[in-house]
Amino acid sequence: MNFNREGFTSFNFVGKARYFFIFSIAITILGILTLALLGLNYGVDFKSGSSVDIVVSKDLESKKADIEKFLTDSGLGKPGLTIGSDRITLRFDEVLSDGNEQKLKEGFMANFDQEASMEVNTVDVEIARELQFNALKAVLIASIGIVIYVSIRFEWRFAVAAIVALLHDAFIVISLFSILRLEVNLPFIVAILTIVGYSINDTIVIFDRIRENMRFTKVKTAADLAKVVNDSVGQTLSRSINTVLTVVVAAACLYFLGSESIKLFALAILFGLISGAYSSIFIASPLWLLLKKGQKPKQAAKVSTTS
Repeated sequence: MNFNREGFTSFNFVGKARYFFIFSIAITILGILTLALLGLNYGVDFKSGSSVDIVVSKDLESKKADIEKFLTDSGLGKPGLTIGSDRITLRFDEVLSDGNEQKLKEGFMANFDQEASMEVNTVDVEIARELQFNALKAVLIASIGIVIYVSIRFEWRFAVAAIVALLHDAFIVISLFSILRLEVNLPFIVAILTIVGYSINDTIVIFDRIRENMRFTKVKTAADLAKVVNDSVGQTLSRSINTVLTVVVAAACLYFLGSESIKLFALAILFGLISGAYSSIFIASPLWLLLKKGQKPKQAAKVSTTS
């Protein structure tokens, strides 16, 4: 991939588009199968149960087996257990009764840390269903708003290509969380909406350059249209990569240095940023070209008449 003084690249994005389309379709099919067979690993936010966050005054990572034994012996079952250097998180599939909450608090402080502080958050079935519905509604409203915005600013073909790339990115992240059995909670939805924003931003930058180059190019053949797309992607490539790398560094710092509660959010952002850069460059623009080719003969006739 070579750059000249004008910022163009010799890589044929349009010519290789079919391979990227095939790759994305394969990933999508794999994601559909995984979701159908395994579903998502919902956290307490999206299913009934109790979440217990314990702030500890000492590192108890080496005591994981002892904590699990304490929970079992106390009749509290085997909840999801995450241990950090200063925080322990428990995820119960069932709502803890007041008696079990008291038993957990007193037993933990007596056996592991007298200075520990505990916060219990409970979600019942109705609230969990409402949260799921509101999360889906938020993504849908964001998608509709983007379609309207892009259609007004550009044209409907840009809007279709942008929304396909956007849904592609969101679905890739959802599929990866399903495959890796990572917990889906409210911060995950925030991450999806953040990814949608970054994805559409990268795509709009490329689309804006395509529109600008179209003003100064006489498009008479499909090759001319393909050259406009290749040149536009090449001119914005360094900007897209640099933007993504900047945010990737920040998200990576959150993942490796942040608390346990923010790790999954940061991981979703990392997945989405990589997918967003890929779709903006290799999916959205070639897809717009496919849609635009149907208009080419009309454009060519118009150019011939005016010249």
